[in-house]
Amino acid sequence: MTAIDTGLLLDTTVAAGDGWTGEIPAGGRLRIVDLCGNQAVDTLFFDAHDYANRYSAVDTVREQGAVYLTTGSVLLSTGLDPLATIVDDTCGRHDTLGGACAQESNVVRYGEHTRHQHACRTTFLRQVAAWGRGLDKHSLDKHGLDKHGLDKRDITHNVNFFMNVPLAPDGGLAFEDGVSAPGKYVELRAERDILVVVSNCPQLNNPCNGYDPTPVRLMGWSA
Repeated sequence: MTAIDTGLLLDTTVAAGDGWTGEIPAGGRLRIVDLCGNQAVDTLFFDAHDYANRYSAVDTVREQGAVYLTTGSVLLSTGLDPLATIVDDTCGRHDTLGGACAQESNVVRYGEHTRHQHACRTTFLRQVAAWGRGLDKHSLDKHGLDKHGLDKRDITHNVNFFMNVPLAPDGGLAFEDGVSAPGKYVELRAERDILVVVSNCPQLNNPCNGYDPTPVRLMGWSA
């Protein structure tokens, strides 16, 4: 057992198009491994004790003066609180502008024939619904509604790990071949207790996954 194996919290493989939701404690680390290369991993971040205090791409880009994320980048919340810091990155840069693919955006970009194709927003919706159902009855209000869970309104800004979305001088964005490779990874340190929701992107219509979505590995360690 190596030093990094100490305090192992999770070690799981997420299939293409599937998702994962879980908490990482303050000081803990989460590593996302691109097993086969050129695979986009859409990820949402929340303060585990206040889901309204979630990741903000706008604040992260503004405060750091950079549109791409890499080692040293701090993911900021809507309240300007640090949620996580990228502490190791063998890929080099990650997108935070392109957003998550949805069935509606697929139709606009690629045509009506894509309407019923699976998309990251679909995965996110399933993940947050399942997370909410896992709460006990004491989290329900007098109407039986979940007071502390997540719903589709909470699916806002996300990070697209390993995804290559160049920003043109005129402000336009393009989805291009990834800059990752098999075995490349990004590792984050939680700056507070955080909730992480992952969608391992199923996109087939642009080169963000090399037109061939593949699995990724998630590994987590305690502080």
